[in-house]
Amino acid sequence: MILNKVIPYDPLRPKAMPGISPLDQGDWLRVDETYAAQLAEKARIVEKDRDLVLAMSEDARLAAEELLETVVTALIAKEGFSLQGNALLCPDERLVELDRSDPMLTLSQLTQEDFCILQKQGLEHVLTGASLCFPASWLLAEKFMRPLINIHEPVASYDENIARRVQRLFDGVRVEQPLWRFNALWYADPALHQPRSAHERRDERFAETAKFMRSELQTIRRLPLTGAVIFGIHTYVLAECTLNRQSACP
Repeated sequence: MILNKVIPYDPLRPKAMPGISPLDQGDWLRVDETYAAQLAEKARIVEKDRDLVLAMSEDARLAAEELLETVVTALIAKEGFSLQGNALLCPDERLVELDRSDPMLTLSQLTQEDFCILQKQGLEHVLTGASLCFPASWLLAEKFMRPLINIHEPVASYDENIARRVQRLFDGVRVEQPLWRFNALWYADPALHQPRSAHERRDERFAETAKFMRSELQTIRRLPLTGAVIFGIHTYVLAECTLNRQSACP
């Protein structure tokens, strides 16, 4: 069980969809107290079933390579990371080889964030690449190479009006101004890796008695060279008692 004890925003504060705010570039990637545990869990998941969590079309290769370089540049500016030749020394003392021929795998070894690469094809942005070790009740295989509207099909609040607004958002996001939002869902199971088909939806009948809050800090930024839009997901899981100021965790 990998749980956070702190979260940098109030996940219970209601926000209207899509709830987007400007993001400081320095806050794009975050390192919290679960870094070592989450990265170890990512490695375990990739080793067990790589094809379930990593995907990249050849159309996305240049964007994936640019994303990797952007991530490395951002990380070496943070405390705990240092470049050692063609490898990055991470806060958990792992030395990660920067394999640019396999960018999605390398990304999964560096950050707590999962990443989705979205590229404009026709009138819509399509999911052309992803490193998605911690899905929250969806399957990468069902969304890969599909447009944005189809990615959000099972979300009840994601109606046609919201879909148009989100597409305009992805069209308009500027290189110099990344954006962020968050969500919050109650889960009975605190596991980070929760793939689930759109045809087997999560049972929400017991949300009121669930003991764990799962919140994603979602970021949106445009890469300057390829113009691809990157959707980043930093997952926090907190016990109910952590959020409840009236009681203390055991």
